[in-house]
Amino acid sequence: MALRLDDKKAIVADVNETAASALSLVIADARGCTVSEMTELRKAAREAQVDMRVVRNTLAKLALKGTDYECAEEAFKGPSLLAFSMEDPGAAARIFKDFAKENDEFEVKALAVSGQLLGPEQLDVLAKLPTRDQALSMLMSVMKAPTTKLVQTMNEVPGKLVRTLAAVRDQKEAA
Repeated sequence: MALRLDDKKAIVADVNETAASALSLVIADARGCTVSEMTELRKAAREAQVDMRVVRNTLAKLALKGTDYECAEEAFKGPSLLAFSMEDPGAAARIFKDFAKENDEFEVKALAVSGQLLGPEQLDVLAKLPTRDQALSMLMSVMKAPTTKLVQTMNEVPGKLVRTLAAVRDQKEAA
């Protein structure tokens, strides 16, 4: 069914708005995947706060103009499935990586993060990025380490004295 000009403008505006607030973009080719497989993929994407959509290449190119993902223009050849990560930059990459393991027909074409176009071989790098909670916990453990080490060192001085006194007591009791 042909799209009217108003429909096309609405699609371009909607995709542009999504791209403006997204943290990363993953573009894939889903030819050969069944409807039930795609339904499962869409369900996983919704749970991970990933906005997935299929858009005509010409409309996608227009929608991404002026955003960080304008660099992905050369990846729009053939059917394209766009996945915008809204909360976590690696969410879409993790979902597509897991889905590609189960489906040989599914192919990731390109990734875009912060205005940089990455090839499909970089999918693992993006998928391994920590989530916000994981990054915060790593930061807190790094911030906590020096104080923990200082307290352990300061606690060792009286502990060593107590152990020395206990050894002297044991030695005098044995004598």
